Amino acid sequence: MRKKIFSRFSIILFVIGLMMAVQYNTINEPNSRDTRDVWEIRQELAKEKKLHSELLSEIGQMDDTLEKYEATSKESPEQALKETVEELRSLAGLTETTGPGLEVTIEPSPEAVAFGQNIEGISPDLLIRFVNGINSFNNLEISIDGNRVVNTTAIRDINGQTTVNTKPVQTPPFAVKIVASSMEDTEKLYNYLLSSPLLDDFYIDDLTVTVSEPKDDMAVEAYDGKISNQYLKDAKGE
Repeated sequence: MRKKIFSRFSIILFVIGLMMAVQYNTINEPNSRDTRDVWEIRQELAKEKKLHSELLSEIGQMDDTLEKYEATSKESPEQALKETVEELRSLAGLTETTGPGLEVTIEPSPEAVAFGQNIEGISPDLLIRFVNGINSFNNLEISIDGNRVVNTTAIRDINGQTTVNTKPVQTPPFAVKIVASSMEDTEKLYNYLLSSPLLDDFYIDDLTVTVSEPKDDMAVEAYDGKISNQYLKDAKGE
């Protein structure tokens, strides 16, 4: 009888000891150690907060569109539908956009011209970096050498030539037009571009960047390509 009790007691102690050992190893030896410093964590948090803000802004725009449509549809369903379609076309970049903005001119550097160097087109990587840099500002409308940048735009090398929306970008000089949501945002973008380290990357490729003063009436061309709707389906009435 005593042996039975002693055996059970020993098993219970063994199980408790094993559980404590596992818990101790879990606490003191995590699977992956976070080696980021405080500033890296703050930057990551800032990115997440910015994404959260953009999503809230998009949800707000959709709610406003829905409210306008519901309010107008009661009086004139056809007019409500036309206004909604036109607004969606504008958001998709299918119409010309005007507003406060600026123009960026990319051209050969004076040194390259003076020494008679062969002027080559801008590389896709540099152009992508430039677009990603200015897209850190929200609600921008951009055209590159007359080609409107939309959500489906691809900047790539095709047969040795940089293209935007499959259309070749001419050898510099060419212009990048940018329209912002307000003059305040335009001025912020202007100051960012003047101090951006990206300008040094252009200079390495024998190119210079000239940023115009902010304007009240900058115009960005409409997207003239075809937008794929392969993932859209007609809604069936019930």
